[in-house]
Amino acid sequence: MSVPPNAPLRLDPPVIELLAHLAAALASHNLDAYLVGGCLRDALLERPVADIDLAVAGDPEPAARRLADEAGGHFVPLDPERGLIRVILDRGAVRCLDLGRLRGDLPSDLGERDFTIDALAAPLAPVARGEAVALTDPFGGRSDLRARLVRAVSEQTFRSDPARLLRAVRLCVELSFDLDATTASLIRCDLALLGQAAPERQRDELGRILSTDRAACGMRLLDALGLLERLVPEVTAGRGVSQPKEHYWDVFDHALETVAALDFMLSEAEPGGRREARLWRELWDTLAWLPPLRDYLREEPVEGRSQAALLKLAALLHDVAKPDTRAPDKDGRIRFFGHAKLGAERAEAILRRLRFSARETRLVTLMVAEHLRPGQIAYQGPPTRRALFRFFRDTGEAAPGVLLLTLADHAAARGPRMRIDGWRNHVAYINYLLARRYTEETLVAPPRLLTGHDIMAALGIPPGPEVGRLLSALEEAQAAGEAPDRDSALALVRRLHEAAAGKAKVLAGSAAKD
Repeated sequence: MSVPPNAPLRLDPPVIELLAHLAAALASHNLDAYLVGGCLRDALLERPVADIDLAVAGDPEPAARRLADEAGGHFVPLDPERGLIRVILDRGAVRCLDLGRLRGDLPSDLGERDFTIDALAAPLAPVARGEAVALTDPFGGRSDLRARLVRAVSEQTFRSDPARLLRAVRLCVELSFDLDATTASLIRCDLALLGQAAPERQRDELGRILSTDRAACGMRLLDALGLLERLVPEVTAGRGVSQPKEHYWDVFDHALETVAALDFMLSEAEPGGRREARLWRELWDTLAWLPPLRDYLREEPVEGRSQAALLKLAALLHDVAKPDTRAPDKDGRIRFFGHAKLGAERAEAILRRLRFSARETRLVTLMVAEHLRPGQIAYQGPPTRRALFRFFRDTGEAAPGVLLLTLADHAAARGPRMRIDGWRNHVAYINYLLARRYTEETLVAPPRLLTGHDIMAALGIPPGPEVGRLLSALEEAQAAGEAPDRDSALALVRRLHEAAAGKAKVLAGSAAKD
């Protein structure tokens, strides 16, 4: 990045067009405005601009309302006292415009911002015309951009807004920047303030870190600064908790290495490390036939957080209950009985604490609860159709995530000792399960041969739990190939109902004798 002091910013035409609309709306109210914050930083780094931040010399509300009306967007007053307004757009590369009233003069306003690389300003009007601009840079932000450094504007940076503690790490990860040493010291001094940040903001910063290909680096940096202990102490509780000899790492490092495995596994492009690149090629050469898997990973159950990010969150939490379930047996072998079930409960509590949505909570909890299952169903040979049906029924839309988490778990367990042939075998198994998931509709969702009304009419029974039990048992039998047509389905439900009735009669007789 080498933008001279006076140069046109390199912005995509749709962004320039939007800036022109903004400039016109503000000019109609005789307001000067400046591009500030992340949008200017990203423009200087020649990164895509997703959000626009403006500091307005006056009340931005009338212009913001006009822009929202003209662009078909939504006007959201974030902080009326500070004159902070958001316009959310439904289409286009830029989805969010934040307009705030200038706090004092421009240098004073920039002095209240978080990091030097965001404490830059450029006048809106000439930028919107594509003209060269002189940047206002009172804190050396452009120098820090060149040095690839995240540095706090002042000693008050984190005291003014504790969410910035996490944001510093997020910027380092997103931009591949280093953290300034003095800023790191400030974070360590102020990390107790993190609890004052709204859980939703903590969640959003964590989610953005996990959305990158350097999520594990982000977790390591959070840990080095003492922030991970404040954010998810359940994870750091695994530090020093030893595992069976098959594992290379303790519980804590294994969790972070599982995230690291997903970093390279889910990368859209071949990763840089030689070993990671080879493992990545083995994986995606095998899965090249399955474009829907990439689409699945890009899906956003909640806007801004993809399935891939939630999968990495599940990786971070998948062994969160191991410290409390560690139980060496009489031979000294370490066991963690029930850690997946208890881990799912812990993960649910963590996600609720951080205000993740119900759908996100359900997906992550499922992945944690079921991460051992793919190995268990193949313990004595290839999984049966019945076992596969139960697995896909129980995991639902989380199934691809569970399978990829299992693979990452294996890579992290073996660590540097993992052999390429072992990786290849595990990839082949996951590919086999994904193939069954995506190509055998009758295995995942068998066609309905009987309805509840059919069963009630055939057996002469009223509505109730028994009807649901028989429908569920029939669906499983269909998936296993045991009820291929309507006649065999009717015969099956009759046998099951008669067996249940006979059992109930025996139990009733025993109870009467007692």
